[in-house]
Amino acid sequence: MSKLAHKVAVITGGGSGIGRAISELFAKEGASVHILDLNEEEAQQVCEGILQRKGSGQAHKCNVSNQEEVASVIEKIGRIDILVNNAGIAHVGNIENCGKDDFDRIFNVNVKGAYNALYAVIPSMKKHGGGAILNLASIAAWVGIMDRFAYSMSKGAIFAMSLSVARDYIADNIRCNSISPARVHTPFVDGFIAKNYPGKEEEMFEKLSKSQPIGRMAQPEEIAKLALFLCSDDAGFITGNDYPIDGGFIKLNN
Repeated sequence: MSKLAHKVAVITGGGSGIGRAISELFAKEGASVHILDLNEEEAQQVCEGILQRKGSGQAHKCNVSNQEEVASVIEKIGRIDILVNNAGIAHVGNIENCGKDDFDRIFNVNVKGAYNALYAVIPSMKKHGGGAILNLASIAAWVGIMDRFAYSMSKGAIFAMSLSVARDYIADNIRCNSISPARVHTPFVDGFIAKNYPGKEEEMFEKLSKSQPIGRMAQPEEIAKLALFLCSDDAGFITGNDYPIDGGFIKLNN
């Protein structure tokens, strides 16, 4: 039996990177996957691939920072068993390099976006007897990372919101956990290196890879496997926890 058979899963930012890997794996494991993404074309491409493999996937163009848009999509979906808050954006800079617009942009997508999805989905989960929520935090919620002020702020908020939701809704059979990846090799990373280190792409990729004690970046599929476990019934006794998936970054990088 597939681990997510007969489950309905909502995945924000599921059109690329980690979100794409989660969407594809959840569909493979039997879930009916709904991708909420600002980039409708990417989300649709993922869903087309899912459908070609005889899975169930549907794309919804949605700006997660807009509460009305999120609420409208969630209402149309109906029963939801799993929510993965994956949508997020990055910012490079310390507090002196983080202007008001930068801070608001990160907050609106990374923090308010997760809040909007939680606010819309939890009543549905309560109505239908429970569910599993997974929020994507980061090692930046655990340790100080240079030039990541706004991003770290947002992931610290995700960490705290996960604990709060787990505590508040445990009696409603709603589990809530978060995971904290280190660097993951996604198209975003390749684009970041190309933009900021032209001509030194190989050198910087190697340097960023070796910042993890294990000596490489994670693959999106590795993050997806942990997400699958935490959202499946196999993790039915797990709530209110954050799980670093970091190649030893937090504990061994001293």
